[in-house]
Amino acid sequence: MQAKKRYLLVSLGACLLLVAYLWGLQIGEFHHQNHHHQRPGPGLPRQHWPEWTHPLSTYLEDGEQEQDSPLLHHQHTSPRERREIRNHIYKSRRCRMETCFDFSRCQRGFKVYVYPLPKGDKVSESYQKILTAVEDSRFHTTDLNEACLFVLGIDTLDRDQLSSQYIHNVRAKIQSLPTWNDGRNHLIFNLYSGTWPDYTEELGFDIGQAILAKASIDMDHFRPHFDVSIPLFSKDHSQKGGDKGYLTLNNVPPSRKYLLVFKGKRYLTGIGSETRNALYHIHNGEDIILLTTCKHGKDWEKHKDARCDRENEEYSK
Repeated sequence: MQAKKRYLLVSLGACLLLVAYLWGLQIGEFHHQNHHHQRPGPGLPRQHWPEWTHPLSTYLEDGEQEQDSPLLHHQHTSPRERREIRNHIYKSRRCRMETCFDFSRCQRGFKVYVYPLPKGDKVSESYQKILTAVEDSRFHTTDLNEACLFVLGIDTLDRDQLSSQYIHNVRAKIQSLPTWNDGRNHLIFNLYSGTWPDYTEELGFDIGQAILAKASIDMDHFRPHFDVSIPLFSKDHSQKGGDKGYLTLNNVPPSRKYLLVFKGKRYLTGIGSETRNALYHIHNGEDIILLTTCKHGKDWEKHKDARCDRENEEYSK
């Protein structure tokens, strides 16, 4: 019984000390504020702090609260770079078809216009295949005023600044388009973004209200029912056609030798490394083949693990 009383007294004393400490902090802050404000002179009315009748409004549209992506706190990015990335990523992030797409342009049917290639620019083989597919389709139009959707002639597939296929001054080029209109009713394709080792979602220009068809898009930046997730394909991907399919009405799954095949780089660090490093266990060497190499980046050997030598050898066969 005496132990319980002592316990209650100790707990009560601790609570009182905590209350006294918090009260002292408030008093100290009050004196600090009074010290930094000029006292009114003789005969002048004492000024009081204004009473706010309405809460401060957010600087973000529609009350949207900004949440920093882990990419914005990477050790290789400066505060200015993080601000630019944040502005590009989060601007128009709430776009949906009903808010950022002008359906009145589509009343005469779904027609797609491809802008001509800017003078002096080059187009990668992969992007040319996309443009050719659009131009050969029944949806293509050469009439700018008839178009419901617009596709850039500027190659935006590779936005890695270290890449030889990186196109400069894209921001100025798209702003000069006669029907850009902050990207409304425009479709932008992208396969690679950012630069090693960060590989952020930064494209180097503001897409505005344009629809983004992108490979490996982050779920935090994907705008549902608006953006399009596309697979990452190589320049060797065929333009059209291919071998006859094996799928028949009574043959599910299809009678193929291989169920899954992947050959590519296994990132040892950075974005994508966790996913690719976790897939090796499904490789069985029979109908599921995963061939990866650790040779990615200039300092890959600093991060090599026990599997690298064997996998590099199998990859090179």
